[in-house]
Parts: sequence; C-alpha cells; structure tokens
Amino acid sequence: MSHAHHYRLRTRWTGAAGGPTASYAAYSRDYVIEMEGKPDLHGSADPAFRGDPARHNPEDWLVAALSACHMLSYLALCARGGISVVAYEDEATGTMAPSEGRIRFTEVVLRPKVVIDPANDLEKAVRLHAQAHAECFIANSVNFPVRHDASVTHAAPAGNRP
Repeated sequence: MSHAHHYRLRTRWTGAAGGPTASYAAYSRDYVIEMEGKPDLHGSADPAFRGDPARHNPEDWLVAALSACHMLSYLALCARGGISVVAYEDEATGTMAPSEGRIRFTEVVLRPKVVIDPANDLEKAVRLHAQAHAECFIANSVNFPVRHDASVTHAAPAGNRP
C-alpha cells in the first residue's frame, strides 16, 4: 500500500438536549458519530464514567476495531494462501487500568476460533494468525500489546455434518 488513506466523520454531542455540563454528575454523555453514506453510530461513555449502558462506548469500539482488523487481515491472507475459512468468530477482551500515571488500555486479547476446510493445511492456517497480527493496521497503531490466542480446526467432512 503506497498511498495515504483518509477517513472523515463528525462526532456530535446529543446529550446537550438534556442540559449543559453544569456538573460532572448531571450531564448526558450521549453522542452520535456520522459518516457520509453509512448508518449513524449512537454512543455514550462507559457506564463506569456515567455513560448509558445501552449504548456502545469508545472502549467497546477500540476492542471491536482490533478484532475486526485482525479478522479481515486473516481472511485476506487465507484467501491468498489457499486456506478456505468456513467459520470465524472472536471473543475479544480489552483491559483498561492505571498505567504510567494514566488510565489506559494495557492489553487486548483476541481469541479467534476458526474453522477451515478439511482439505486445508491446519498448521499454515494457525501460522497465518501471526502474519495477520503483523499486518493489522489498527494493531500497528496502538501503544499497548494486542495478543491473539487463536484456535483453528478442520470442518467435519461434508458427509459427517448434521
């Protein structure tokens, strides 16, 4: 990839409808993120910071971005490398804690569970996770460890599937 990619969005605080920031405890943390041609994203702060627990928060989105980027990198590598992925899911977790005098993410752990075609090379499919991690744009952009604990299995042969 030899050229820059640019992303544009607008973040608008919608909590103002409930009143101004007269006190830390009293104002709404609700906002909307708008991107041209895409559905709006309605968010709030994490409930620990007085946000609406029914809305996504920036911390959710950071973990989701890392998980999705790893998956998309991995699927592209598999497609190019002759590995036929038939299922992929990830149970990702992120940890935010005091570190170096600030509250920050200290790590994200991705736990992809991948199922590949039974005729494909299982060891190669496992190895491609390390390459996907190295190529993930989002993981390359954060200043905390992003670990992956992947499992790859073969799908049941077609005659043995329910």
